[in-house]
Amino acid sequence: MKVYIEPIGKLINEFSKLPGVGAKTAQRFAYKIINMSENEAKSFAEAILNVKKNVHYCSICGNYSEGDICEVCQKRTSEVICVVKEPKDVIAIEKLNEFNGTYHVLHGTISPLDGIGPNDINIKGLLSRISKGGVTEVIMATNPDVEGEATALYISNLLKPLGIKVTRLAHGIPIGTDLEYADEVSLARAFIDRKTL
Repeated sequence: MKVYIEPIGKLINEFSKLPGVGAKTAQRFAYKIINMSENEAKSFAEAILNVKKNVHYCSICGNYSEGDICEVCQKRTSEVICVVKEPKDVIAIEKLNEFNGTYHVLHGTISPLDGIGPNDINIKGLLSRISKGGVTEVIMATNPDVEGEATALYISNLLKPLGIKVTRLAHGIPIGTDLEYADEVSLARAFIDRKTL
């Protein structure tokens, strides 16, 4: 005997394809949809279709955009470019209201174990932007993991001969953390990235 009738089973299966959504959560989502009014369900479905139809990658930076060029690239100077792994990283930085340059989204990081090399991510786009002139600094804001560090180092080695200043986001001990509870990698990085007071 089937546990779910076909339409419910299919909906649960589709929800379970989303990252971080297990069987129980997919089931809760499906039941929520079933209990929505028809107008709510239509609005939900239209939002999904609308995002698929109208959201593209910016032709300059690779961030999400409704048009060919995103708002950040349209409104800001590109003297300083912040390089990130994926579009959600742009949102995290924008929430700070501290950075007023532009971004460059790599759409991944170099990971030889996963078969991802420099040609598999958006490094050529970055080099193309820099070749047009006017860029004074590139901030590497990839994750502080092995792949992020390898990608930052690779790009840094490409840019330094061009006379571009390459910086890396500081890593270390989060504010409010006691030294005795800090992991060894973060503590070591804090010593390396220390600054003058």
